[in-house]
Amino acid sequence: MDLFSHKQEEHRFRSSPLADRIRPKDFEDYLGQDQIIGIGTVLRKAIEKDEVPSMILWGPPGTGKTTLAHLIAQKTQAHFIHFSAAHHGVKEVREIIKEAEEQQKYYQKRTILFVDEIHRFDKRQQDAFLSSVENGTIILIGATTENPSFEINAALLSRCRVFVLTALTSDHIETILKRALKDEKKGLGNLSVSISDTLITFLAQAANGDVRTALNALELAVQSSEANSDGLVQVDEETIKQALQRTHLLYDRAGEEHYNIISALHKSMRGSDANAALYWLGRMLEAGEDPLYIARRLVRFASEDIGIADPQALVQAVASYQASHFLGMPECNVCLAQTVVYLSKTPKSNALYTAYMDVQKDIQENPTEPVPLHLRNAPTDLMKNLGYSKGYKYTPDFENPNDAKQDYLPPSLKDRKYFP
Repeated sequence: MDLFSHKQEEHRFRSSPLADRIRPKDFEDYLGQDQIIGIGTVLRKAIEKDEVPSMILWGPPGTGKTTLAHLIAQKTQAHFIHFSAAHHGVKEVREIIKEAEEQQKYYQKRTILFVDEIHRFDKRQQDAFLSSVENGTIILIGATTENPSFEINAALLSRCRVFVLTALTSDHIETILKRALKDEKKGLGNLSVSISDTLITFLAQAANGDVRTALNALELAVQSSEANSDGLVQVDEETIKQALQRTHLLYDRAGEEHYNIISALHKSMRGSDANAALYWLGRMLEAGEDPLYIARRLVRFASEDIGIADPQALVQAVASYQASHFLGMPECNVCLAQTVVYLSKTPKSNALYTAYMDVQKDIQENPTEPVPLHLRNAPTDLMKNLGYSKGYKYTPDFENPNDAKQDYLPPSLKDRKYFP
């Protein structure tokens, strides 16, 4: 590298975000994922032996997926390529595979291809990796915030190990923030920054497990704060709060978190916990979920989990759907909240749900039987001659209901009880 290139690289590094500059260079500095990369784990051993398998790193934003991929690159002898599925396509993948083949042929060197946001490739596009992963031309490391079961091609998934990264604790984030404030070369240590421990703790907790969010907020707060006459940059609570302003919650209306939270709402109502149900309702609404989707789920819940234990539950749920339809957000939030509390507190019964499941099972597993003749209408003479409606007892004609008893089910299901 010549002097000009060196200065250019140095400038690029200094101008990159704090979260990028402060990435750990060793496993000892990599916090929060001991379950997959701690001493003695399968992945740690594989990396130390330079026998890295193809893998999918799955976890929320800011949990260290990209950092882990770069750590693996530093610890192995493989040729490393960083690729973003958000900005490139299959054409570039083919070019990389061709380069990997040359690395293997002429230098006997393996290639690790790190694909950030691999879920941005649809399942057909993901086929481009298959043969190269299969024959070992590339070692694929895919990073995703989405559930691989839903977003990754089944054939590709079967050729990769899935490692689950969890949200960092506030203690981990606090440690990283303090490290960034002290580091003179990569962090903010070359500045005289004054920030209280209480404020650092607040920032770590508010980051919601996302260390990138915390570092970005810290950097913005420092840059936005004026230095005093002594050159001291005093960061106060208001500045941190402004830098932290979240424009979204961790919630993907088409992804796994959508299903996780609606499941939490449903189960909280089923367990009669109105407080938890209200919380999960709020998580969806404040993240921008369609209120009509939630209302539809409440209508279903009213019959599935309550049924005739309280017939008014369905009335309430349908009313909340109608209210949500003509009010919209944010006005309909309290309408949905009212219904969620009602459904949580009312008696529960799944008798209707299990009854219909039994009906469904009988229909699927037994032959389709004809309607008994006495239950059929006979609007024509031909039908009457064939026995349609013969022997049917018209219930209102009988003073004693027992005299009107007759079979209504097909013969093979004569004594079947679906509902108690």
